[in-house]
Amino acid sequence: MSEHNEHAASGHVVPISTYVMVFFALMVGTALTTWIATVDLGRWNTVVALTIAVIKMILVVLFFMHVKYATGLTRVVILAGFFWLAIMITLSCSDELTRTWEIVPQGWLPTTNMIIPIVTRFF
Repeated sequence: MSEHNEHAASGHVVPISTYVMVFFALMVGTALTTWIATVDLGRWNTVVALTIAVIKMILVVLFFMHVKYATGLTRVVILAGFFWLAIMITLSCSDELTRTWEIVPQGWLPTTNMIIPIVTRFF
């Protein structure tokens, strides 16, 4: 077996220090997410939490799933997956945002109001 074939079969070797740095970045992101959950930012709480989650997701995909060192076809498949996710989110939001909601929704009827007429009918 030639020396070229041995190296081709081994794949890309990532130093352990890279994994440790990414791990610590993920731990900082987790701590930041936990801390930001205790801070009242109003409507921005969800935006900040999702931003931190997306950054952590990108780190996992790039380094732990080796997409940073992958071929073009792998990147195309991953981008297609995110494109499909964007389509699904867009369709879900368009369905949710185009519904007509009652201005003042009516509450549920208590279950006792429904049971009493049925019980009294038999007696």
